[in-house]
Amino acid sequence: MNTIANNIKQRLSLREPLQKALDIVVSITDEISLLKEANLAEELSKVQVQFPGCKDFERTFPSLAFSIATGVGKTRLMGACIAYLYLEKGIRNFFVLAPNLTIYDKLIEDFGNPAYHKYVFNGISEFVHNRPIIITGDNYTQQGALFGDSEIRINIFNISKFNSDNKGGKKDGVSLAPRIKRLSEYLGQSYWEYLSNLDDLVILMDEAHRYHADASKNAINELKPVLGLELTATPIDEKGNYFKNVVYEYSLAQALADGKYVKNPAIAKRKNFDAKGIDERQLEIIKLEDAISIHQDTKKELEIYALNEAVKLVKPFILVVCKDIAHAKEIFELINSEEFYDGEYKGKVLQIDSTTKRDEDIEKQFLTLESTDNEIEIVIHVNMLKEGWDVTNLYTIVPLRAANASVLVEQTIGRGLRLPYNGKRTGVDKIDKLTIVAHENFDSIIEAAKNPNSVLNKLSFIEIAVEDLNIKTEIVTSKTVVQTKLDTEQQEVNKIADVQQKQQAQNTLDAKQAIINVLPDFSSMLGINKVDDLKKDEVERKVIAQVETNLNRGQGNLFAKQILEEAKVIYKSIVTDYKNNIIEIPRMDLVLGDVQAYFTDFNLDTTGLTYQALDQEIIRMGLKDNQIETLSARSSGYYGNSVKTIIAEVINYPEIDYDENADLLYKLAGQAYKALQANLSNPADIDQVIFQFKAAIAEKVYWQMKANFKLIEPDYPEPKIFPFVAIEPWNFSALINNGHKDYRETVQPTGAITKYIFRGFTKACHFEYKFDSKTEQHLAFILENDQAVLKWLRPARNQFRIYWDNNSKRYEPDFIVETADTIYMLETKMFNQVEADEVLAKKIAAEKYCKYASEYTTKHDGKKWEYKIIPHNIVNRTVSLKFLILQ
Repeated sequence: MNTIANNIKQRLSLREPLQKALDIVVSITDEISLLKEANLAEELSKVQVQFPGCKDFERTFPSLAFSIATGVGKTRLMGACIAYLYLEKGIRNFFVLAPNLTIYDKLIEDFGNPAYHKYVFNGISEFVHNRPIIITGDNYTQQGALFGDSEIRINIFNISKFNSDNKGGKKDGVSLAPRIKRLSEYLGQSYWEYLSNLDDLVILMDEAHRYHADASKNAINELKPVLGLELTATPIDEKGNYFKNVVYEYSLAQALADGKYVKNPAIAKRKNFDAKGIDERQLEIIKLEDAISIHQDTKKELEIYALNEAVKLVKPFILVVCKDIAHAKEIFELINSEEFYDGEYKGKVLQIDSTTKRDEDIEKQFLTLESTDNEIEIVIHVNMLKEGWDVTNLYTIVPLRAANASVLVEQTIGRGLRLPYNGKRTGVDKIDKLTIVAHENFDSIIEAAKNPNSVLNKLSFIEIAVEDLNIKTEIVTSKTVVQTKLDTEQQEVNKIADVQQKQQAQNTLDAKQAIINVLPDFSSMLGINKVDDLKKDEVERKVIAQVETNLNRGQGNLFAKQILEEAKVIYKSIVTDYKNNIIEIPRMDLVLGDVQAYFTDFNLDTTGLTYQALDQEIIRMGLKDNQIETLSARSSGYYGNSVKTIIAEVINYPEIDYDENADLLYKLAGQAYKALQANLSNPADIDQVIFQFKAAIAEKVYWQMKANFKLIEPDYPEPKIFPFVAIEPWNFSALINNGHKDYRETVQPTGAITKYIFRGFTKACHFEYKFDSKTEQHLAFILENDQAVLKWLRPARNQFRIYWDNNSKRYEPDFIVETADTIYMLETKMFNQVEADEVLAKKIAAEKYCKYASEYTTKHDGKKWEYKIIPHNIVNRTVSLKFLILQ
């Protein structure tokens, strides 16, 4: 295991496929010579030992291709390779080729701007004070005067610029040398000559399939690099031939199967739709309308997610693929008209093709599509979206141009696969999904998906019900009972006509709000073990002091003095009301500890350690007569410390960490040393024997250590606990018309339950909730009508911080229920899923939370916590909470 490579993986947070690719770079560069104009046949044979699928370098230098799916992070891999080759191999000169201007500009930012959020060298401390110098196709003619012996130089060229500067020309009938081959006054030679003479130039080719044409290929060969690294998602040359130098592949199909690094693509059409008899224009309008419906639904989900998780808002957009420029203009005018959704999308549509790409305003809008300030929601294009267009907020694609269905989808899909939240799936289906609207091609795509080798095999299929298409929704925030009461009181204050009475009422209300705002902050105050402790005099003084600070912050409040006096009068009554309308949920971060791995102490079994010293000889062959002779070699007798020699060989195994196992390593190496010496015919040969057989000796030690390896699964260490936390508001979408129902209503069909917001609760900590199933609605009915239940809560997504699955996911309980002596954490599940692995993993985390919560609350005269999974088949409106708990 290479320490430098491992550090780079950690510092750059490389995803698993990129880690594997870097490991391949490590293993190959340890074997090949990295010398200029090396023997290609010899170098290829070294590579083929590890990667027999690599049939040919396809260039006049060793060049390795990595086929990696769009969206997984090829640029970050390039940065990791540059860092590794510099730190491990001392290589300081790199040449990066970009296939187009978009990627060229992006790479200059990625490699050269530490302030850029996608800067690839973030975390590489060695590059902080020795920042790589970026040389571009625009400034290379000025380079040279400042070149030193220590800097890392990264040349970044757009391939078209590279090719054009590599061609000669004429001026006044006189032939001119290619620009890049002209003499540079700074260098004393041409920049081309300078590059091709470097003895450590490594070339990296982004979108490598663009550089297999003869012109590009020949020019690249002339640079004579010591190594080439080619990255592409499509390792096929311009003649349709698969690359012969691929050493690693992580295809789109693999990425989709892994379900980690890209969106989940789906094909959608309108349910029960038949394209027969519908003219092309009408079909296009239907597809656009359905795309708008999907887009609006996604947009709402992204807004809700941003509110619930307190993360950045992602603004989605639609991509419309047209036949030609005339078609694109026609669709643009349709969407941008008053007739299309009453002009809702006027000014929100962008046409990108050869007629508009030079328009600066359009270019600016196109490049800022991810910004929430950019109002564009629909992009229309005709073959203008090439490699490097790596937006993360494309969620809906509408192919309108006629083409082979499967080819069109496979070519288009890569543009929308990138994920917006740090390149990771959120677990929310609609936010992790890319939808392609394909009404007329739906059946043919499904047929094509039956081919196990097709990317389409990994797609899911959606049929949109007609009744859902025109349903409009809005985002609703369900505030807590405490806050809703204050909002209702504000409405009453606004109705008061008398100015003096209205101001007095407003001051009282502002005092209540000011106190409520700061109470949760005091749960971490020393001496606060439950909500009732907020009534202590010393706590009250500190709360009032904080209220005063907040009132005077900024420009202050004109009536701050009156509000503060009112706060002092009503403080204890507000605390009582606060307590009566919340459930005291202990605040803790429940996080899994680290896996414990170690080697137990043991004595080495020295059986078989009976090596004898080998004769040392030198073989000499005449260059002309090929005569071979053997000479005796005489050693100086110095082999270093033999115990350390054994240890150095053992720690080459990746599982063995010297710092953690030094004592055991010295013990075992010492035992091996003594056993070997005891078995020697000449004990004086011991150092020579260990030097000669160190690999075999280390292997024996390694396998015995491995047999004594122990792994302890992680547990949840006891967290720091505070007595209560603010009840978080809910955010969800609701139908604009008739979107609310009383929780007692029966909804048919039951699948429609998820569409409605339910009201009428008197015991809950919010006045409105949505439910994911009939079981949850029935359980809410039971909780509202069971006399044993004092209060209950359907927790918002960020109410608890309970982590599971190696801390990669957060558990969200369905219900929290308070009774006279217990607070229950309830989870409803299909009866046949109760023992599922995922459910049991969540159960372990939830039970641990309840254990720690109970230990804390019972210690401070509070209520115990219990966790219960409730199978759906025992939930109906006629049972009690006690019945459900005892099952």
